[in-house]
Amino acid sequence: MASAPRLKIGLSACFQHADPTRPLFTNKTLQYVEQSIAHWIMSSGAIVVMVPCPTGDTARGDVTLQHYAQWLDGVVMHGGADVWPGNYGEEPLRDEWTGDRVRDIYDLALVKAFAEVGKPIFGVCRGLQLINVAFGGALYQDIETQHPGALQHRNATTYDQHFHDIQIVPDSRLAQLYPGMPRARVNSIHHQGIKRVAPDFVVEALSEPDGVPEAIRVKPAPGRSYIAATQWHPEFHQQGSDTLDDTAILKDFLAACQDARGRAPAQQANKPAGLQDRATRLLRTALRRNREAAR
Repeated sequence: MASAPRLKIGLSACFQHADPTRPLFTNKTLQYVEQSIAHWIMSSGAIVVMVPCPTGDTARGDVTLQHYAQWLDGVVMHGGADVWPGNYGEEPLRDEWTGDRVRDIYDLALVKAFAEVGKPIFGVCRGLQLINVAFGGALYQDIETQHPGALQHRNATTYDQHFHDIQIVPDSRLAQLYPGMPRARVNSIHHQGIKRVAPDFVVEALSEPDGVPEAIRVKPAPGRSYIAATQWHPEFHQQGSDTLDDTAILKDFLAACQDARGRAPAQQANKPAGLQDRATRLLRTALRRNREAAR
């Protein structure tokens, strides 16, 4: 008896923009994935496919993000640069918190494409922040600056060896995945975080003791697909350590992908409110600024 086809999981691309001073790939835009998160998804037996941004100066052909969303079983939005504050109606408080607006355009369009066809979406770190913003939430541009009494959420020296505790919200799906575990320890590698949770989403974990949201999930509703995210990096968990085991989180996401494979694509009504308009506005603004810079 033939085994079931392996799940095909998309992984959003990170960007290194064209740099004339770079000795390799001089002045070329690089799109890439971080190894740990690809291997994390592959640990389940799923096939990982990086979803490249189809637009840019070198774009050719007619392949779109919608084609990937129709073909793949789900997508993981992974970490990276800050989200541009303009996406949630604010001006950057510092130049270094401007983020990567080009990647924002791509990520928003990627989330939109998968949400429209009802395919599961899971976000990690920046992925959580991007999902929250895409659906109408807002962020702290810098937790330490804007959240009095906040604990340290990022340490540049220790990086993925910097940890803090979280409280898992009772009766949440995350609590069901980790029964009898009201608290856990996770890595913490971010300076931005959720300030206002997107409508129709619930918080499933909070950092202790400052209460910054650490996990979110869309509320179940008819015709609404699986969308969840963690602020920590589950792919960085090391077996035998005292941090939260990532296995249940990954299995939950992949089970949703398997379930979605057996259902008909969702109708357009599943599209997040305002997401298409937001992505379109960002794209038009970026193109206009590029034209102005070229003059």
